[in-house]
Amino acid sequence: MRLMEKLLLHCCCAPCAIHTIDLLKTQYELTLYFYNPNIFPKQEHDHRLSELLGYSLLEKIPLIIDDYRPLDFYSITRGLENVPEGGARCRACFDGRLQKTSFKAKALGFPFFTTTLTISPYKNSSVIFEAGFAAAEKTGLTFLAQDFKKKEGYKLAMQKSKDAGFYLQNYCGCEYSLKARLAYEEEKLLKTYQAFR
Repeated sequence: MRLMEKLLLHCCCAPCAIHTIDLLKTQYELTLYFYNPNIFPKQEHDHRLSELLGYSLLEKIPLIIDDYRPLDFYSITRGLENVPEGGARCRACFDGRLQKTSFKAKALGFPFFTTTLTISPYKNSSVIFEAGFAAAEKTGLTFLAQDFKKKEGYKLAMQKSKDAGFYLQNYCGCEYSLKARLAYEEEKLLKTYQAFR
């Protein structure tokens, strides 16, 4: 039987991981890695982690959990607080998480690493790839540049997540994305109210 290469998969949450794991587990020996200092507040971080931990135990896939260090996120995004979602702040966040993943993979002897982040239709996969390749250059490892949203990946991930009963969050994770989501919901409510006046 052919031995599979080891791959460290950075996971942001269970809904983004479920389909990604299905795509990769027949090709690689997977270990999951949860490092997401951007997630706000801590209760949200812990909720997402709990869902992923439960799924990793069910699938019998190892999960490495890093400490929750929100200052890691705030230090690399300082000065970018008012940048719109999808801009330079998000790139800095990708850089930070993927560099950490790359160094963790190097320390543990993984030749490959990648992330579930590309499954989201709200994230630019080419920007994530750039961050992944930059992180790989620092360690000499191979970043697997795979766009998991392709071939209806996001739709399949959402369906599998609903079937599994996962908690489905409605914002990316950081304090700024939460504020953007709340502002969007408020604007939507206002438009609905005005339509019925």
